[in-house]
Amino acid sequence: MVGWGRERAAVWRPWGEAGAQSAQAGPGVIRLLEPAWQLIVAWLRTEAETIHLLAWLVVAFGCGIALYFTADREPLLIAAGLVVAVAGGAAVLLRDRPFGFPVALAVLALTSGFAAAALRTVIISHPVLQAAAWNVSIAGFVEAREERERSDRITIRVERMDGARNNQQLARVRLAVRKGTAPAVGAYVAFKARLTPPLQPLRPGGYDFARDLYFKGIGASGFVLGSIRLAQPPQKPGFWLGYTSAIASLRDGIDARIRSVLPGDAGAIASALITGKRDAISTPVNDAMYVSSLAHVLSISGYHMAVVAGVVFFVVRAGLALMPSFASRYPIKKWAALLALLAAAFYLLLSGAEVATQRSFIMVAIVLVGVMADRPALTLRTLALAALLVLVLAPESVVHPSFQMSFAATLVLVAAYQRGTSWIATTDDHSLGSRIALWGVREIVMLIIASLLAGAATALFAAYHFHRLAPYGVLANLLAMPIVSFWVMPMGLLGLAALPFGFDGFFWRLMGEGIGWMISVAQWVASLPGAVGRISAFGIAPVVIGSLGLLLMCLLRTPLRWSGAAVLGVACLFAGRATQPDVLVAGAGNALAIRTGNDALSVVRSGSDTFAVRDWLNADADARPPTDPSLSKGIACDDLGCIGKLQDGRLIALSRSVEALAEDCEQAAVVISAREVQRDCAALVIDRKRLQQSGAVALHRQGDGFVIEPTRPPGYDRPWARAVPSSEATTSSSPPTRRPAPRDATPREEDVDPTE
Repeated sequence: MVGWGRERAAVWRPWGEAGAQSAQAGPGVIRLLEPAWQLIVAWLRTEAETIHLLAWLVVAFGCGIALYFTADREPLLIAAGLVVAVAGGAAVLLRDRPFGFPVALAVLALTSGFAAAALRTVIISHPVLQAAAWNVSIAGFVEAREERERSDRITIRVERMDGARNNQQLARVRLAVRKGTAPAVGAYVAFKARLTPPLQPLRPGGYDFARDLYFKGIGASGFVLGSIRLAQPPQKPGFWLGYTSAIASLRDGIDARIRSVLPGDAGAIASALITGKRDAISTPVNDAMYVSSLAHVLSISGYHMAVVAGVVFFVVRAGLALMPSFASRYPIKKWAALLALLAAAFYLLLSGAEVATQRSFIMVAIVLVGVMADRPALTLRTLALAALLVLVLAPESVVHPSFQMSFAATLVLVAAYQRGTSWIATTDDHSLGSRIALWGVREIVMLIIASLLAGAATALFAAYHFHRLAPYGVLANLLAMPIVSFWVMPMGLLGLAALPFGFDGFFWRLMGEGIGWMISVAQWVASLPGAVGRISAFGIAPVVIGSLGLLLMCLLRTPLRWSGAAVLGVACLFAGRATQPDVLVAGAGNALAIRTGNDALSVVRSGSDTFAVRDWLNADADARPPTDPSLSKGIACDDLGCIGKLQDGRLIALSRSVEALAEDCEQAAVVISAREVQRDCAALVIDRKRLQQSGAVALHRQGDGFVIEPTRPPGYDRPWARAVPSSEATTSSSPPTRRPAPRDATPREEDVDPTE
C-alpha cells in the first residue's frame, strides 16, 4: 500500500518541478513564493503516500447515497447498476495509473452508494397511504408497543384491512391508543382506526417524517377508534414475531421491576439505560436533559455499548489475571473480548435493537474482533469499516441526524487519539501516589478534551437538525458523565446480573442515587442564563461544506489539514447568513406565519394543531411557545379570514370564505386558501390545489414579487411522497385535514449520541 502510494506521489513531482522552474524564471514576488510552493507540493506528496484510502472511499459511498436522496424522481435500479458496472470496468482498466486508479475507485464507490440506496428502496418497497381514511377495519399482529406521555403507541403488521381509500393494503401502520390499553407484542388484534398519510415536511428543508417511516416499513399513522379486540390469528405469527414477543416480555418485566424499586424519573431513566424504554420520563426532566446536552445518555447507543463491553472486558480479564499460572498459558485478553462481545450482543437484544443501537454494536463488535485478532482496536480504518457496514445494511442512515452526529464525533475523537496524547502521561515519578494522581488528572483532562471535541464536531449538525446549541454542554458532561460511567452503569449491570437471584433491589437503589445526581446537574445547568442557544434554520450547503472541512482536518496528516478549519469557517459563515422566509404556509393551508414589522413571525391557525407552528418557531430561533398570545399580533382576523402586513407594507390574506376572496384578491399581495380558488385573482394564490402538489411552502420577498420555495419541487415523485396528479388534486369537497402530529414526531436530540 505504501509503495503504491509512492507511485501515486509521482503525480505531484512534475508539478513541483514545473513550479520551481517558473519561480526561477519569474519576477521577484514569485521567487519569494517558491519555498511555500515547494512545501505545499511536499505536503501533497506526503498525503498521496499516506492517504486513508478506505476512509475516503467510504465517504464517496456515503455521498452516493446522499445523492440518491436528492433525486426528484425514483431512479431506475437497472440504470444505477449499469453505471456501477461501467465505473468498475473503468477502475480495472486504470489499475496501473497512479492518478486515474484512485479517481476511478472514488467514482465506483460513489455510484455503488447510489445503487445500494436504490436497491434498499426496492427491497423494502411497500404501499403508502395517499389520503386520510376514516373507520378503517384493521386486523394484524402487534409488532411494537411504546408508552408515551399522554397515550400509548403500537405498530401493527397488517393481515387484513378494509375501508381504506383506493383499497390500499398496507404492510404496517403505527397507531396511538388510549393510555394503558396497548395490547402485548405478538397479540393478534382487530379494531377500527382513523388513518392518515405519513407526515410530510412541515416547511421546505424540514425533517422528512414520511421518508423516515417508509424505511421503517410503515405506510400510515393514525389512532384507534373504540376498543381493541383480541382475535384468533389466521396463521401462526412466525419465528421473528415470536422472538420479538419474548424480548418485549423480558423488557417489560425488567422495566416493571426497576420502576417498582425506583419510582419517578430515577426509575424511568434507569429503565431507559437498561431496556431502552425511555418514554416514562417526565417532560421537565426530559427538557432539562435536552438543554444541558445530557439527553444522549437516555438513548442506548455508542457510549452505553462501550461501557457495557468495557466493564465486562475489565472484570473478566482482571478475574482471570488473578490466576497467574492460568493467565500465562491462555489468551485471557481474547477470552475477555469474546465475553464482552457476547454481553454487548445481549444488551443489543435487550434494549430493543433500534437502528442507533445496531450501529453502536457494529462499532463495538469491530473493536472487540480487532482485539481477538491482535489488530489495533480503534483506528480510522476501524471507523471506516463500521461506517461502511452501517451504510450497506441501512443506506437511509446517512440522512439521519443520529448517524451524522455520532460518526462525526467519533471521527474527531479517533483522529485526536491517533495524533497522540502521550504528553498527559509524561512523568518522572513512578511512585504509587504519583501514578494515582496522574490517572485522575488524565481522566479529567481527557473527559474535557473529549467533550470539547465531540461538541465542536456535532455543533453544525445539531444546529441544522435541531436549531439549538448547548453552551454549557461541556460543563454538564464533566459533572455528570464520570458518575454515569463509574457508578450508574456498573450498578445497572450488577442489578441486571442479580435480577434472576432476587438480589437486584440493592443495586437499583444505588443506581438511582447516581441518576439523582445526573438529574440535579441537568436541571441546574438548564437553569443557567443562556443555557439554550437557538440557531435559525439554514440550508444543506453549510452542512456539506462543514462536513468536508471536518474530513480534511481528521483524514489529512500534514499541516494541510488546517485548511479544513478554513472550510469550516466558510460553512459557519454561510449558515449565519441564511435568510429566513417572510411567509410560511402549512401543507393543509390551515396555518400561516407572516414576518411582520418587528422581524418576528406572527401566526394564525385553525384548530388545535400546534405542531407545525412549533417547528416554524424553532426554525426561526424563536423561544415563544406555539400558544403564546403575542404570536397573533400583527394579524387581524374575523369570520371571513385574516389579514397580515409584511415589513414592506404588503398584505397577506388568509381567505376562509368565498365572500372574502374577491376583496382579498384586489387588496392583498398573496392570498392563501384551504379551498381551490376558481376565479381570476390579481394576487399570488396559494390554494388547496397548489398545496396538495407542493406541500408546505415558504415565500421570500424579491423586489415586487415573491420567490416560492415548495417542500416538494414540481415533478417530485418518490415512494414515500407520491406525486398528486392534477386530476386527483381536488377530488374531495372538503379541505384536507390531518390529525395533530404527536409531540414526539420530530427527531429528538436524545436519540443522538455525540460520543458514539
